[in-house]
Amino acid sequence: PSLVLAGVSGAALFLHYNDERRAIPKGKGEKFERSAIQGPIIGGPFSLVDTEGRIVTEKNLAGNWVLLYFGYTSSPDVGPAEVRKMADAITALESKEKLKVLPVFVTIDPQRDTPSQLHAYLSEFDRRIVGLTGGVSAVRQMAQEYRVFFKKVDEEGGDYLVESSHNMYLLNPNMVVTISLGTEYNADELADAIAKEVNK
Repeated sequence: PSLVLAGVSGAALFLHYNDERRAIPKGKGEKFERSAIQGPIIGGPFSLVDTEGRIVTEKNLAGNWVLLYFGYTSSPDVGPAEVRKMADAITALESKEKLKVLPVFVTIDPQRDTPSQLHAYLSEFDRRIVGLTGGVSAVRQMAQEYRVFFKKVDEEGGDYLVESSHNMYLLNPNMVVTISLGTEYNADELADAIAKEVNK
């Protein structure tokens, strides 16, 4: 009985760990394979709301190369740096490569990140960035589809932070993720990696 109990406990811990760590492992230019039967391994349909309160689904973004990032406006350090990097990379792509890539920011803190809050935050970086929020369940579903890890961490005084993975995803015009881009890229490297993928 003790061996069975230990086995069940171990399996439960493994599943719990797996459930929390949905993040794609970081690595330069990580590629994503497609399954002939199931389609893309990462990504899927979603329905969220933009900063103007309009419903946005994956169909609205189709036809564009999309640079997708999951973050939140209260992020103290990594988040703002990643959004700035996204904006700088998009500018570099347009000026140097004559390429247009649509930057999309999806909040993982929809309880605080209302459409107006997202609008104010993203306007400080670049007005081209599309901000998306929505109900908690809708955001969580999209994060799970894109294997994005995030976890609320309570702090003193009733405040909280959100631990999260910080990868960006490049989606082709068919809304298929083609590459994962980690925090190790600077803006120029990010732009070069995107250009290489788009120009294949």
